[in-house]
Amino acid sequence: WGQVFILDALSRYKAADAREAENIVERVTPRLQHANCAVVLSAVKMILQQMELITSTDVVRNLCKKMAPPLVTLLSAEPEIQYVALRNINLIVQRRPTILAHEIKVFFCKYNDPIYVKMEKLEIMIKLASDRNIDQVLLEFKEYATEVDVDFVRKAVRAIGRCAIKLERAAERCISVLLELIKIKVNYVVQEAIIVIKDIFRRYPNTYESIIATLCESLDTLDEPEAKASMIWIIGEYAERIDNADELLESFLESFPEEPAQVQLQLLTATVKLFLKKPTEGPQQMIQVVLNNATVETDNPDLRDRAYIYWRLLSTDPEAAKDVVLAEKPVISDDSNQLDPSLLDELLANIATLSSVYHKPPEAFVTRVKTTASRTDDEDYPNGSEQGYSDAPTHVADEGASPQTSSSNAPYAATRQPAPPPAAPVSPPVPDLLGDLIGLDNSAAIVPADQAAASPVPALPVVLPASTGQGLQIGAELTRQDGQVFYSMLFENNTQTPLDGFMIQFNKNTFGLAAGGALQVPQLQPGTSGRTLLPMVLFQNMSAGPPSSLLQVAVKNNQQPVWYFNDKISLHVLFTEDGRMERGSFLEVKTCSFVTA
Repeated sequence: WGQVFILDALSRYKAADAREAENIVERVTPRLQHANCAVVLSAVKMILQQMELITSTDVVRNLCKKMAPPLVTLLSAEPEIQYVALRNINLIVQRRPTILAHEIKVFFCKYNDPIYVKMEKLEIMIKLASDRNIDQVLLEFKEYATEVDVDFVRKAVRAIGRCAIKLERAAERCISVLLELIKIKVNYVVQEAIIVIKDIFRRYPNTYESIIATLCESLDTLDEPEAKASMIWIIGEYAERIDNADELLESFLESFPEEPAQVQLQLLTATVKLFLKKPTEGPQQMIQVVLNNATVETDNPDLRDRAYIYWRLLSTDPEAAKDVVLAEKPVISDDSNQLDPSLLDELLANIATLSSVYHKPPEAFVTRVKTTASRTDDEDYPNGSEQGYSDAPTHVADEGASPQTSSSNAPYAATRQPAPPPAAPVSPPVPDLLGDLIGLDNSAAIVPADQAAASPVPALPVVLPASTGQGLQIGAELTRQDGQVFYSMLFENNTQTPLDGFMIQFNKNTFGLAAGGALQVPQLQPGTSGRTLLPMVLFQNMSAGPPSSLLQVAVKNNQQPVWYFNDKISLHVLFTEDGRMERGSFLEVKTCSFVTA
């Protein structure tokens, strides 16, 4: 683990020039022979980062040769490690395919490989496929297409199509393999083959149309929406070359209302293409039926809008309709290297981490560092207490804070007092911004606007926003005044009703912080706020486990449920103001700490 951390740190270092990068790589290269997989992957990451700065092609070529054997060795480990290695290799070959260009055989699937390993091997084989090794790869894919696992078979058939799109000179061989698979008459193989052949037609228009007759023989066996839509697209796109195109489409029209939206959209477009290419009596009747079904008999807005557009085009300017519907389509490209280059750079910088396994940047699945305290049975709020809110719904201030309850069975540090009758102020009341700065009185004062203090008090960090607290906003911070720790709190009532009967409780924490008195907040009228200083005591509510600066707080009032939020214990509030300590006191504390340890 020490080597892993050192290598990860080195990978973040940017060398000054190519010479320094070569020197660093030379020191790291022996780590590729390490027995631990994590060390190997970290070394690969480090070398890949420095290779970006190396200008010598000979050095780069030699490094690629050196990285191949360790990566291959990873594939002889347990299936779980194989999967992690394959996910990382998937990224590496997108940036530098030459590293494993001659090692494609190690990615051939074994009969006892778990399905998740087989799927990853397929992806890498597609990326490493070239004109030189395509015959080997196609033999493997054809073998996989006869396996028993349906998902694996589908992916193998689709892989053949992707190789055809990627390698133009091998496209004809790929189509021959697909036609052989169609002749096997296995339903899901045939349907997957038709889907990929549609993509091949898009990649190589007007090249392989001779196989359409073979595809039409399997028309009656299609029952999956994507396969149906692909076959309908082929018929519509090449309607002028298919003698009975109208009959083929008519067989689909019989079940038009029951078909999925994907099939309905393709049927609509294919029928319009047929009408524009063969404006005879049969297609004219078909177009009327389809447009009527797509505009009157459907609730799908996409289908209905497209039908209306076609209807307007055909009725006003058929030539314009031809220009739109029969326009030349852009040629699709190979999607094997589907990751965006900037994302690939970020993932390569995170090789040997979860990011490289998920193929997502860290911020996509790690939002913040979350500290979770263990909760035991005795950490619940007291049931059946006289406050009677144990059955009330609970809410959390933010998604990162879990509703941890107090470990103490002591009642809330608050008392219920009858609400005083509301006064009739001359002007709308505003919070007393001065508050009680010297801690002589913990009650929060609400004063009219004409008596508000002019000197502002620094704003407190918001721990419970109004959007979460149903209009109640709480700002809070631990402070220290005259040798005493206080919890400075600001309550803002943004609701439409008065709030009173505020109570507070603290969960067990590392420093044993607990309320040293009652939380006294008078009734808050709508639109007003109140500030208070709650005295705190130390070492009363200690928690077990590793030290943490997390302070978990629960607050309640008579009108709302319990609100939970997290605050942070600032260590400076625990220190004495002058920073001095008598020698005897220091030795006494040190001795106690040693004995405790």
